[in-house]
Amino acid sequence: MIVSGKNTKPLLTIIIVNYNVKDFLLQCLYSVERAAAKIDVEVIVVDNRSSDGSIAYLSPLFPSVEFIELPENIGFGRGNNVGIMKAAGKYTLLLNPDTILADDTLVMMVEYMEKHPEVGIAGCKVLNGDGTFQVQCRRGFPTPWASFCKLFGLQRLFPKSPLFARYNQTFRSEDETYYVDAVIGAFMFCRTDVLQSVGGFDPEFFMYGEDLDLCYRVFLKGWKTAFYHETTTIHFKGESTRRSSMNEVKVFYSAMEIFARKHYGQSFLFLSLLRLGIRLRSLLAYFLKNKRISIVFLWDCIAINISLLVATKIRFSHFLGFPAFAYPAVFIVITLLFIVSMLAVEGYYSEKAPVRKLISGLMVSFFILSAFTYFFKEYAFSRGVLLMTIAFTLIASTLLRLGFVVFDKLRGIDNSSRIAFVGMNTDTQKIINSLSNSETRSIDIAGIITTGNESSTTAVEGLQLIGNIDYLAKIISEHHIGELIVTDKAIDKLKLLSTANALPKVRFHFAENYEDVIVSRIVADVTGIEPTLPKMQIASFRNRLTKRTTDTLISIFLLTGGLPLVFLFARNVRSMLLQTWSVLLGRMSLIGLYPIGDTKSIEGKVGIISLAHLNKPEQLSLEAKEELNRYYAENYSFSLDLDICLKYFWRK
Repeated sequence: MIVSGKNTKPLLTIIIVNYNVKDFLLQCLYSVERAAAKIDVEVIVVDNRSSDGSIAYLSPLFPSVEFIELPENIGFGRGNNVGIMKAAGKYTLLLNPDTILADDTLVMMVEYMEKHPEVGIAGCKVLNGDGTFQVQCRRGFPTPWASFCKLFGLQRLFPKSPLFARYNQTFRSEDETYYVDAVIGAFMFCRTDVLQSVGGFDPEFFMYGEDLDLCYRVFLKGWKTAFYHETTTIHFKGESTRRSSMNEVKVFYSAMEIFARKHYGQSFLFLSLLRLGIRLRSLLAYFLKNKRISIVFLWDCIAINISLLVATKIRFSHFLGFPAFAYPAVFIVITLLFIVSMLAVEGYYSEKAPVRKLISGLMVSFFILSAFTYFFKEYAFSRGVLLMTIAFTLIASTLLRLGFVVFDKLRGIDNSSRIAFVGMNTDTQKIINSLSNSETRSIDIAGIITTGNESSTTAVEGLQLIGNIDYLAKIISEHHIGELIVTDKAIDKLKLLSTANALPKVRFHFAENYEDVIVSRIVADVTGIEPTLPKMQIASFRNRLTKRTTDTLISIFLLTGGLPLVFLFARNVRSMLLQTWSVLLGRMSLIGLYPIGDTKSIEGKVGIISLAHLNKPEQLSLEAKEELNRYYAENYSFSLDLDICLKYFWRK
């Protein structure tokens, strides 16, 4: 049972750090209620200043839960530390909001810890939302060798090798209990005295890496860390991160660098190699995540250069018809201008890479190159060569894009998602209506899979029964199901997911208590539409490119030819020069966020000028400054920067 008062000392304290995932947190708290039915538990939810109304929505539903609302987003580790200092239980469970506990999880974890006094931290078997095993739930420490193997993909190539797969421990069975170096931060079952003795998480880590660091410090104290396989938890991996609009790969590997610097010394060579590996791995991660658009990008670059060679051959009778001094500059300039033009028209922001964007990008390139030749007469060449280059590139690049369309049709890929419901009840219709009314791709509902828990009066209008859950694998295969929405409350979700490895590839969605917020999240997951939170415009690639280019050019000017202006108009010349240098290095922006302590919760860099500077920041409250920063990040555009700049100097 959940302890509501402080007069009774609980056996277990559960700490959940939330940031803008109230729908997942709702599910999580319902599962905690069920799992805590037989033991005394206190639940502390630490909210990192969510903007989705998490506290207002959830606190009335869970009066026995202690909600702590922080004034700013202080990160996962520091947020947990707030709860750790208040923990009164013999044991403390650090739990992610995007998890679902099995009904026996808490009882079994307590029993294991009681039987193994040498264990300071334990984790359980963690499943992804599709039922697959989450390899991160038991790991090795990121030693130099383990880090190297992970960064360069050796552990993926040799997953069963104890030599190469040390980090994710994939050479070990997921159906055995054993000691490990570390467990996942999404589920860490700890002895409270051990947790408090090491001071909780290291606040230097904002997100990722803090769980490894904690396990390492507990290890140094002489305690064991264990992976306990007898109970299971569902973890919808990455939901908290995804909703925080942060670069997951960058943050993860930056955390690895912090860990290495802290625990493996200050070796310049090792840290340099690690940073190089991080950058290469980040680039690789982007290409792997965006395979099609990466192929399109590389093809376009090749196509425009080959087209230039062919056009030159036609015009001058040989492939290298320009003067010798024009090479290789002519290839580099044309390629770069084409890429910039395509980025400007958003030609590489969609996996579909539409032909109309290609045409727009080529037109922009043509006009820029035509104008370019007026300023650099020595590089001027026939408009015919340029037109032929553009035309040949258009043909070649269009053919690739059409090829992908034909390929998708041959594979039977379209923009619809084939869905089936597991269970049938009076509320299933609500979810169906929400899916049908969503303004998105077509929704194809195959029908309902019965579970045997339906009453004779239960029915859902317009949907056929496509079979019983006992034949789930066959049904999924025959009906080409890609999404399963489980609406039967009585079904054992962990058992269902534990057998999912034997099923065809399918995603599971669980409708707990049919709250509107959960229905909304399921619709968002199935349709691909992000709910609730506005998009940070400052995070888009086009805007980041525009902003960084502007910052670089202006800062170079101010540090060179514009120095007299700095000396004439700057109140503090030294401070202005130092800030401008920081802008050039990419640490700041000319126009950006107002510095108010930790700004990591909002995309963007601290600026020399900000919206707050237009409103006498010394007279503004902390909340007002945060709102101005959030408005800037959400509504960023080049014109907004220009408007801020003009107003700032006009008022000065």
